[in-house]
Amino acid sequence: MKMKVKFLDLKSINNRTVKKYENIFANFLKSGSYVLGTGVDNFEKDFALFCGSKYCVGVANGLDALELILIAHDIGPGDEVIVPSNTYIATWLAISNVGATIVPIEPGDDYNIDTTAIEASITARTKAIIAVHLYGRVCDMRRILEIAHQNNILFFEDAAQAHGACLHEKRVGNLSDAAGFSFYPGKNLGALGDAGAITTNDFEVYTKLQYLRNYGSKIKYYNKYKGKNSRLDEIQALILSTKLEGLAEDNTVRQSLASRYYELLKDVSFIKLPPLPTKTDQHVWHLFVVEVSNRAAFMQFLKEHGVETMCHYPVPPHQQEAYKELSFDLPKSEQIHANTVSLPIGPTMTTTEVEYVCDIIKKYGLIL
Repeated sequence: MKMKVKFLDLKSINNRTVKKYENIFANFLKSGSYVLGTGVDNFEKDFALFCGSKYCVGVANGLDALELILIAHDIGPGDEVIVPSNTYIATWLAISNVGATIVPIEPGDDYNIDTTAIEASITARTKAIIAVHLYGRVCDMRRILEIAHQNNILFFEDAAQAHGACLHEKRVGNLSDAAGFSFYPGKNLGALGDAGAITTNDFEVYTKLQYLRNYGSKIKYYNKYKGKNSRLDEIQALILSTKLEGLAEDNTVRQSLASRYYELLKDVSFIKLPPLPTKTDQHVWHLFVVEVSNRAAFMQFLKEHGVETMCHYPVPPHQQEAYKELSFDLPKSEQIHANTVSLPIGPTMTTTEVEYVCDIIKKYGLIL
Protein backbone atom coordinates (compact mmCIF):
# COMPACT_ATOMS: atom_id res chain seq x y z
CA MET A 1 0.00 0.00 0.00
CA LYS A 2 1.38 3.36 -1.07
CA MET A 3 1.98 5.91 1.68
CA LYS A 4 2.88 9.58 1.63
CA VAL A 5 5.85 10.36 3.85
CA LYS A 6 6.81 14.00 4.20
CA PHE A 7 10.44 14.88 4.65
CA LEU A 8 9.54 16.96 7.70
CA ASP A 9 5.92 17.66 8.64
CA LEU A 10 6.13 21.12 10.19
CA LYS A 11 2.36 21.40 10.34
CA SER A 12 1.98 18.29 12.49
CA ILE A 13 4.92 19.35 14.67
CA ASN A 14 3.37 22.70 15.48
CA ASN A 15 -0.22 21.46 15.67
CA ARG A 16 0.75 19.62 18.85
CA THR A 17 0.88 22.93 20.72
CA VAL A 18 -1.43 25.15 18.69
CA LYS A 19 -3.58 26.04 21.73
CA LYS A 20 -0.50 27.18 23.63
CA TYR A 21 0.51 29.30 20.64
CA GLU A 22 -2.91 30.95 20.56
CA ASN A 23 -2.67 31.82 24.24
CA ILE A 24 0.89 33.07 23.83
CA PHE A 25 -0.10 35.37 21.00
CA ALA A 26 -3.16 36.70 22.85
CA ASN A 27 -1.05 37.56 25.90
CA PHE A 28 1.69 39.00 23.70
CA LEU A 29 -0.81 41.25 21.96
CA LYS A 30 -2.21 42.50 25.26
CA SER A 31 1.22 43.12 26.76
CA GLY A 32 2.09 46.08 24.54
CA SER A 33 5.76 45.02 24.75
CA TYR A 34 6.83 43.82 21.32
CA VAL A 35 10.61 44.23 21.08
CA LEU A 36 13.20 42.84 23.52
CA GLY A 37 10.61 42.23 26.22
CA THR A 38 10.34 39.66 28.98
CA GLY A 39 9.79 36.91 26.39
CA VAL A 40 13.31 37.38 25.02
CA ASP A 41 14.77 37.71 28.53
CA ASN A 42 13.11 34.50 29.69
CA PHE A 43 14.09 32.51 26.62
CA GLU A 44 17.70 33.64 26.91
CA LYS A 45 17.80 32.43 30.50
CA ASP A 46 16.04 29.15 29.65
CA PHE A 47 18.26 28.39 26.67
CA ALA A 48 21.47 29.24 28.51
CA LEU A 49 20.38 26.85 31.26
CA PHE A 50 19.53 24.17 28.71
CA CYS A 51 22.95 24.45 27.06
CA GLY A 52 24.79 24.73 30.36
CA SER A 53 26.30 28.07 29.41
CA LYS A 54 26.33 31.20 31.55
CA TYR A 55 24.85 33.57 28.99
CA CYS A 56 22.62 33.67 25.91
CA VAL A 57 21.85 36.53 23.54
CA GLY A 58 18.87 36.19 21.22
CA VAL A 59 19.41 37.43 17.65
CA ALA A 60 17.49 37.51 14.39
CA ASN A 61 18.87 34.36 12.74
CA GLY A 62 21.72 31.87 12.66
CA LEU A 63 23.86 33.75 10.13
CA ASP A 64 23.74 36.89 12.26
CA ALA A 65 24.66 34.80 15.30
CA LEU A 66 27.90 33.66 13.67
CA GLU A 67 28.67 37.08 12.25
CA LEU A 68 28.10 38.83 15.57
CA ILE A 69 30.35 36.31 17.34
CA LEU A 70 33.17 37.25 14.98
CA ILE A 71 32.52 40.98 15.38
CA ALA A 72 32.38 40.69 19.17
CA HIS A 73 35.82 39.07 19.11
CA ASP A 74 37.26 41.79 16.82
CA ILE A 75 37.79 39.47 13.86
CA GLY A 76 37.89 41.19 10.50
CA PRO A 77 40.07 42.10 7.50
CA GLY A 78 43.52 40.53 7.61
CA ASP A 79 42.39 37.70 9.89
CA GLU A 80 41.98 34.08 8.86
CA VAL A 81 39.23 31.79 10.10
CA ILE A 82 39.42 28.00 9.70
CA VAL A 83 36.06 26.52 8.72
CA PRO A 84 34.71 23.21 7.35
CA SER A 85 34.44 22.91 3.59
CA ASN A 86 31.44 20.61 4.04
CA THR A 87 28.78 22.93 5.48
CA TYR A 88 25.92 25.21 4.58
CA ILE A 89 27.08 28.45 3.01
CA ALA A 90 26.00 30.54 6.02
CA THR A 91 29.12 29.46 7.92
CA TRP A 92 31.30 30.88 5.16
CA LEU A 93 29.16 34.00 4.69
CA ALA A 94 29.66 35.03 8.31
CA ILE A 95 33.41 35.10 7.73
CA SER A 96 33.12 36.94 4.41
CA ASN A 97 30.70 39.48 5.84
CA VAL A 98 33.21 40.67 8.44
CA GLY A 99 35.99 40.86 5.84
CA ALA A 100 38.04 37.94 7.18
CA THR A 101 39.64 35.20 5.06
CA ILE A 102 38.11 31.73 4.73
CA VAL A 103 40.45 28.78 5.26
CA PRO A 104 38.46 25.60 4.43
CA ILE A 105 39.22 22.15 5.85
CA GLU A 106 37.89 18.95 4.30
CA PRO A 107 35.63 16.58 6.32
CA GLY A 108 36.53 13.33 8.01
CA ASP A 109 34.49 10.12 7.88
CA ASP A 110 31.80 11.62 10.12
CA TYR A 111 31.19 14.52 7.65
CA ASN A 112 32.48 17.02 10.25
CA ILE A 113 35.76 18.92 10.03
CA ASP A 114 38.80 16.63 9.85
CA THR A 115 40.75 17.55 12.97
CA THR A 116 43.92 15.91 11.63
CA ALA A 117 44.11 18.57 8.90
CA ILE A 118 43.61 21.69 11.02
CA GLU A 119 47.12 22.31 12.35
CA ALA A 120 48.69 22.41 8.88
CA SER A 121 46.40 25.32 7.96
CA ILE A 122 47.23 27.53 10.95
CA THR A 123 49.29 30.63 10.16
CA ALA A 124 50.30 33.78 12.00
CA ARG A 125 47.03 35.34 10.78
CA THR A 126 44.73 32.58 12.08
CA LYS A 127 42.35 34.05 14.66
CA ALA A 128 39.67 31.39 15.04
CA ILE A 129 38.29 27.98 14.17
CA ILE A 130 34.57 27.50 13.52
CA ALA A 131 33.44 23.90 13.92
CA VAL A 132 30.04 22.90 12.52
CA HIS A 133 28.12 20.11 14.27
CA LEU A 134 26.75 18.98 10.93
CA TYR A 135 23.48 17.01 10.72
CA GLY A 136 23.25 17.03 14.56
CA ARG A 137 26.51 15.22 15.36
CA VAL A 138 29.10 16.78 17.69
CA CYS A 139 32.56 17.41 16.27
CA ASP A 140 35.74 16.07 17.86
CA MET A 141 35.70 18.95 20.31
CA ARG A 142 38.48 17.77 22.58
CA ARG A 143 41.03 17.70 19.77
CA ILE A 144 39.92 21.07 18.38
CA LEU A 145 40.12 22.63 21.84
CA GLU A 146 43.65 21.28 22.24
CA ILE A 147 44.68 22.77 18.91
CA ALA A 148 43.04 26.11 19.70
CA HIS A 149 44.69 26.38 23.12
CA GLN A 150 48.10 25.30 21.87
CA ASN A 151 48.01 27.94 19.15
CA ASN A 152 46.29 30.69 21.15
CA ILE A 153 43.34 30.98 18.76
CA LEU A 154 39.62 31.26 19.38
CA PHE A 155 37.21 28.39 18.89
CA PHE A 156 33.53 28.82 17.99
CA GLU A 157 30.67 26.39 17.36
CA ASP A 158 28.15 26.56 14.56
CA ALA A 159 25.44 24.63 16.40
CA ALA A 160 22.58 25.46 14.03
CA GLN A 161 21.80 21.77 13.48
CA ALA A 162 22.63 20.38 16.90
CA HIS A 163 20.28 21.69 19.59
CA GLY A 164 20.70 19.37 22.55
CA ALA A 165 23.58 17.31 21.17
CA CYS A 166 26.10 16.26 23.83
CA LEU A 167 29.71 15.26 24.23
CA HIS A 168 30.49 13.52 27.53
CA GLU A 169 27.10 14.77 28.82
CA LYS A 170 28.06 18.38 28.07
CA ARG A 171 25.79 20.09 25.54
CA VAL A 172 26.83 22.01 22.47
CA GLY A 173 26.74 25.72 23.10
CA ASN A 174 28.94 25.18 26.13
CA LEU A 175 31.98 23.60 24.49
CA SER A 176 33.83 26.61 23.07
CA ASP A 177 34.39 30.37 23.32
CA ALA A 178 30.94 31.02 21.83
CA ALA A 179 28.29 29.20 19.82
CA GLY A 180 25.79 30.33 17.20
CA PHE A 181 22.35 28.75 16.85
CA SER A 182 19.64 28.97 14.23
CA PHE A 183 15.99 28.40 15.09
CA TYR A 184 14.77 28.27 11.50
CA PRO A 185 11.43 26.39 11.51
CA GLY A 186 12.91 23.09 10.32
CA LYS A 187 15.54 22.87 13.07
CA ASN A 188 15.23 20.52 16.04
CA LEU A 189 14.23 23.61 18.01
CA GLY A 190 12.41 25.64 15.39
CA ALA A 191 10.61 28.96 15.62
CA LEU A 192 7.68 30.00 13.45
CA GLY A 193 9.99 32.16 11.37
CA ASP A 194 13.61 33.26 11.49
CA ALA A 195 15.35 33.36 14.86
CA GLY A 196 18.77 32.71 16.36
CA ALA A 197 20.90 32.92 19.48
CA ILE A 198 24.47 33.04 20.77
CA THR A 199 25.72 31.32 23.90
CA THR A 200 28.94 32.15 25.74
CA ASN A 201 30.55 31.97 29.16
CA ASP A 202 32.43 35.26 28.72
CA PHE A 203 30.66 38.16 30.43
CA GLU A 204 32.47 40.85 28.42
CA VAL A 205 31.52 39.17 25.13
CA TYR A 206 27.95 38.71 26.36
CA THR A 207 27.69 42.41 27.24
CA LYS A 208 29.15 43.48 23.90
CA LEU A 209 26.74 41.24 22.00
CA GLN A 210 23.78 42.86 23.73
CA TYR A 211 24.92 46.17 22.24
CA LEU A 212 25.85 44.81 18.81
CA ARG A 213 22.49 43.15 18.12
CA ASN A 214 20.65 46.42 18.82
CA TYR A 215 22.37 49.04 16.63
CA GLY A 216 25.32 49.05 19.07
CA SER A 217 23.06 50.46 21.78
CA LYS A 218 21.72 49.48 25.19
CA ILE A 219 20.34 52.93 25.99
CA LYS A 220 18.05 54.24 23.27
CA TYR A 221 19.70 56.73 20.92
CA TYR A 222 23.15 56.23 22.52
CA ASN A 223 25.37 53.96 20.42
CA LYS A 224 28.61 52.53 21.77
CA TYR A 225 29.40 50.34 18.74
CA LYS A 226 28.61 50.20 15.01
CA GLY A 227 26.04 47.48 15.51
CA LYS A 228 23.33 45.66 13.59
CA ASN A 229 19.57 45.39 13.84
CA SER A 230 19.50 41.71 14.77
CA ARG A 231 17.14 41.32 17.70
CA LEU A 232 15.34 38.08 18.48
CA ASP A 233 11.67 38.74 17.81
CA GLU A 234 9.59 38.76 20.99
CA ILE A 235 6.86 36.47 19.68
CA GLN A 236 9.43 33.98 18.38
CA ALA A 237 11.12 33.97 21.80
CA LEU A 238 7.81 33.13 23.45
CA ILE A 239 7.21 30.30 20.98
CA LEU A 240 10.73 28.97 21.46
CA SER A 241 10.41 28.90 25.25
CA THR A 242 7.33 26.70 24.88
CA LYS A 243 8.98 24.38 22.35
CA LEU A 244 12.17 24.13 24.42
CA GLU A 245 10.19 22.21 27.05
CA GLY A 246 9.73 19.31 24.63
CA LEU A 247 13.09 19.42 22.82
CA ALA A 248 14.75 16.58 24.74
CA GLU A 249 11.77 14.31 24.10
CA ASP A 250 11.70 15.22 20.41
CA ASN A 251 15.41 14.45 20.12
CA THR A 252 14.78 11.05 21.71
CA VAL A 253 12.20 10.31 19.00
CA ARG A 254 14.72 11.26 16.30
CA GLN A 255 17.32 8.95 17.86
CA SER A 256 14.83 6.08 17.91
CA LEU A 257 13.94 6.62 14.24
CA ALA A 258 17.63 6.78 13.29
CA SER A 259 18.21 3.45 15.06
CA ARG A 260 15.38 1.90 13.07
CA TYR A 261 16.86 3.18 9.81
CA TYR A 262 20.14 1.50 10.76
CA GLU A 263 18.45 -1.79 11.58
CA LEU A 264 16.62 -1.93 8.25
CA LEU A 265 19.32 -0.53 5.94
CA LYS A 266 22.55 -1.91 7.38
CA ASP A 267 22.71 -4.70 4.79
CA VAL A 268 21.67 -2.59 1.78
CA SER A 269 24.83 -2.57 -0.33
CA PHE A 270 24.12 0.47 -2.54
CA ILE A 271 23.67 2.87 0.39
CA LYS A 272 26.39 4.29 2.60
CA LEU A 273 24.93 4.98 6.03
CA PRO A 274 26.20 7.78 8.26
CA PRO A 275 28.71 6.59 10.87
CA LEU A 276 27.21 5.60 14.20
CA PRO A 277 27.79 7.96 17.13
CA THR A 278 30.26 6.86 19.77
CA LYS A 279 29.37 6.04 23.36
CA THR A 280 30.48 9.51 24.47
CA ASP A 281 28.46 11.66 22.06
CA GLN A 282 24.72 12.12 21.72
CA HIS A 283 23.71 12.65 18.10
CA VAL A 284 20.37 14.49 17.79
CA TRP A 285 19.79 13.55 14.14
CA HIS A 286 18.69 16.86 12.70
CA LEU A 287 19.19 15.05 9.40
CA PHE A 288 19.60 11.39 8.47
CA VAL A 289 21.94 11.58 5.50
CA VAL A 290 22.97 8.67 3.31
CA GLU A 291 25.22 8.48 0.25
CA VAL A 292 24.10 6.88 -3.02
CA SER A 293 25.30 6.90 -6.60
CA ASN A 294 22.95 8.36 -9.23
CA ARG A 295 21.22 10.47 -6.61
CA ALA A 296 18.65 11.95 -8.99
CA ALA A 297 17.30 8.51 -9.97
CA PHE A 298 17.18 7.40 -6.33
CA MET A 299 15.29 10.50 -5.21
CA GLN A 300 12.89 10.28 -8.15
CA PHE A 301 12.06 6.64 -7.38
CA LEU A 302 11.27 7.49 -3.76
CA LYS A 303 9.18 10.47 -4.88
CA GLU A 304 7.14 8.28 -7.20
CA HIS A 305 6.37 6.06 -4.22
CA GLY A 306 5.28 8.93 -1.97
CA VAL A 307 8.54 9.54 -0.07
CA GLU A 308 9.90 13.09 0.15
CA THR A 309 13.67 13.45 0.35
CA MET A 310 16.00 16.43 0.26
CA CYS A 311 19.57 17.19 -0.67
CA HIS A 312 21.73 18.91 1.97
CA TYR A 313 23.40 20.44 0.04
CA PRO A 314 23.60 20.13 -3.78
CA VAL A 315 26.49 22.60 -4.23
CA PRO A 316 29.35 23.09 -1.73
CA PRO A 317 30.20 26.67 -0.75
CA HIS A 318 33.43 26.84 -2.76
CA GLN A 319 31.55 26.00 -5.98
CA GLN A 320 28.82 28.59 -5.47
CA GLU A 321 28.76 31.57 -7.82
CA ALA A 322 28.95 33.79 -4.74
CA TYR A 323 32.54 32.53 -4.22
CA LYS A 324 33.64 32.42 -7.87
CA GLU A 325 36.69 34.52 -6.95
CA LEU A 326 38.02 31.66 -4.78
CA SER A 327 39.88 28.63 -6.05
CA PHE A 328 39.92 25.60 -3.77
CA ASP A 329 40.52 21.92 -4.50
CA LEU A 330 38.11 20.14 -2.14
CA PRO A 331 37.26 16.73 -3.65
CA LYS A 332 35.84 15.16 -0.48
CA SER A 333 33.27 17.92 -0.09
CA GLU A 334 32.41 17.75 -3.77
CA GLN A 335 31.80 14.01 -3.52
CA ILE A 336 29.59 14.41 -0.43
CA HIS A 337 27.56 17.21 -1.97
CA ALA A 338 27.10 15.20 -5.16
CA ASN A 339 25.98 11.95 -3.53
CA THR A 340 24.17 12.64 -0.26
CA VAL A 341 20.42 12.33 0.24
CA SER A 342 18.53 13.26 3.41
CA LEU A 343 15.84 10.74 4.31
CA PRO A 344 12.70 11.79 6.20
CA ILE A 345 13.09 12.22 9.95
CA GLY A 346 11.26 14.29 12.54
CA PRO A 347 9.59 14.18 15.94
CA THR A 348 6.13 13.38 14.56
CA MET A 349 7.31 10.73 12.13
CA THR A 350 6.31 7.15 12.99
CA THR A 351 8.26 3.90 12.96
CA THR A 352 5.77 2.63 10.38
CA GLU A 353 6.77 5.47 8.06
CA VAL A 354 10.46 4.66 8.51
CA GLU A 355 9.73 1.02 7.67
CA TYR A 356 7.85 2.09 4.55
CA VAL A 357 10.75 4.32 3.43
CA CYS A 358 13.16 1.43 3.89
CA ASP A 359 10.90 -0.94 1.96
CA ILE A 360 10.85 1.49 -0.98
CA ILE A 361 14.63 1.85 -0.83
CA LYS A 362 15.00 -1.94 -1.01
CA LYS A 363 12.61 -2.04 -3.97
CA TYR A 364 14.81 0.53 -5.69
CA GLY A 365 17.72 -1.86 -5.19
CA LEU A 366 15.90 -4.55 -7.18
CA ILE A 367 15.90 -2.41 -10.33
CA LEU A 368 19.58 -1.44 -10.18
